[in-house]
Amino acid sequence: MIDLHCHILDAIDDGARDADDSVAMARQAEEDGIEAICATPHIRHDHDVRIEELAGRVRGLNERLQRELVAVRILRGGEVAETALEGLGEEELELLALGSGRWILLEPAPGPLGDSLLRRVGHLAERGYRTIVAHPERHLSADMFERMAALVAEGALIQATADFFLREQMAAGMLAMAEKGLVHVLSSDAHTVLGGRPVRISPALERLREVELLAPHVEWIAETAPSAIVNGDPVEVPFEPQT
Repeated sequence: MIDLHCHILDAIDDGARDADDSVAMARQAEEDGIEAICATPHIRHDHDVRIEELAGRVRGLNERLQRELVAVRILRGGEVAETALEGLGEEELELLALGSGRWILLEPAPGPLGDSLLRRVGHLAERGYRTIVAHPERHLSADMFERMAALVAEGALIQATADFFLREQMAAGMLAMAEKGLVHVLSSDAHTVLGGRPVRISPALERLREVELLAPHVEWIAETAPSAIVNGDPVEVPFEPQT
């Protein structure tokens, strides 16, 4: 498995506290069967992330994990805020794409999903990139599913947060999203082992096996799609939104 959304780089945003925390997150991932993690620090105005330094930070963490005998690879990436996107140059976008592909993890602006997000998916397409919409389940509104389906129609994929499928107060809503065919990949969106969401995906995949529409496609969600995304291979979604 590949975790496409994880704040594993230390002391760079609100993620891992230090290098030991990063290593502990990787060990947690390894225990869950995750083989690779896209390091996706926040690219937005309230975090001073130096994009040109990310490749070196990823390389350094990989070297540390090799020394510690942790069998997890760290890949490049970033969680690009919708409001920061248009200020990024071509070289910066290339450095923030997930793995070696042409996919950008895009964080919606606060509040309900809006028309601006749809326009920015189109903006990325004009620049030669496709979009993965990060955790849209946080942006509740009466028309949320319809707006998510419109994003998919524009070529985007939907990333859901794995841990939310296991939380009593959120599980029903997450499963409803899955039943509508609005889950394409699961990610941890983990920030630290000291609290919050773990670097763990597999229990949520088991919940998806309970969803009639997605049950035949769990391996695609878990492995085929993430691998294609980070390797720059074509992604063909085997199911349609049910709205």
